[in-house]
Amino acid sequence: MIKPHGSDKLNPLYVADNAKRAALLKEAAGLPSIVISSAAAGNAVMMGAGYFNPLKGFMNLEDAMGTSLKMKTKSGLFFPVPIINVVKDASSIKGAKRIALKDPNINGNPILAVMDVEKIETIPEDKMKTMTEKVFRTLDMEHPGVKAFNTVGNTLISGPIQVLNFSYFDKEFPETFRTAGQIRDEMAKMGWRKVVAFQTRNPMHRAHEELCRMAHERLGTDGILIHMLLGKLKAGDIPADVRDDCIRIMAEKYFPPKSVLITGYGFDMLYAGPREAVLHALFRQNCGCTHLIVGRDHAGVGSYYGGFDAQKIFDEEVPKGAMEIEIFKADNTAWSKKLGKVIMMRDAPDHTKEDWVFLSGTKVREMLSEGKDLPVEFSRPEVAKILMKYYQANK
Repeated sequence: MIKPHGSDKLNPLYVADNAKRAALLKEAAGLPSIVISSAAAGNAVMMGAGYFNPLKGFMNLEDAMGTSLKMKTKSGLFFPVPIINVVKDASSIKGAKRIALKDPNINGNPILAVMDVEKIETIPEDKMKTMTEKVFRTLDMEHPGVKAFNTVGNTLISGPIQVLNFSYFDKEFPETFRTAGQIRDEMAKMGWRKVVAFQTRNPMHRAHEELCRMAHERLGTDGILIHMLLGKLKAGDIPADVRDDCIRIMAEKYFPPKSVLITGYGFDMLYAGPREAVLHALFRQNCGCTHLIVGRDHAGVGSYYGGFDAQKIFDEEVPKGAMEIEIFKADNTAWSKKLGKVIMMRDAPDHTKEDWVFLSGTKVREMLSEGKDLPVEFSRPEVAKILMKYYQANK
């Protein structure tokens, strides 16, 4: 199995030993504390679960700038985005060297992690602007990632952390949330050595299903990791529990047994397009995957990125040898009326617009809200049924 990024062994920051964790929780109750942002909580969960290996904690301003400008920390570690803990007001922890980080996403704000404070820095406006431009390629506050990144404050708290729980993710999604180590263990049990990962924040329609099948067959992999985001999305996106139901029924009915592993990770969507695609690749390497499918508009939103910018970044900006995982570059996939199956559009240069079955997201939502069946060429009926129930309940 492929080795983790930046180390020979996965080093999750979750304190797995029950006695040590109990002692830390007891200590944390008496420490100065601060409620962190949802983005920082997601970062802590990802570090706790081993996805952001080999990071030991939250980056300082120098490393945050380095990853934004050159995708490298001061020590030379390749990392595509800053992993930071930014707050509006740090007065509650002033002068403290060890603090408790509280979870903003659970009632009562329970303690999520213990942190050794190395620095508390104010991010100057020009540096905040630079980080935003480099990571998101825009300063437009209408971009959901830009808005989230720029509205949590400008006080950066850096230092190593010890993670004490996985927030709400393992409780709300017990069948789906898995750490990077758990995924490695499950793949090892199945004898998988060559694995392709599929990233999703949406339910999977026929095109997504076939894309996974194509990558699996063309690469000759042992299995497919369908890995869904379980954290916060922009308004209008399908909730994680609905996506989970859709994906599970699709895999159960239309893939051979033990060929697909369905899991999820605890992180808020960045909508950072190319940079987020690189982050997706990095943490799939930490899961043990050898390949990641990167398709059209991967991790994008609106028209902020070119359709294939998320593929180009691996050729144009990611240093050779920075990661071991490889990219499966996919084109748009859709049902061909001529061929009677889903194919990549680049594989059919003789097709015209009329030869494809296309439905916009708006049209799909409209049909489902009205109780109209989606074309079987676009969506499996079992998936459409789950989505119809959701949309009709949320008119």
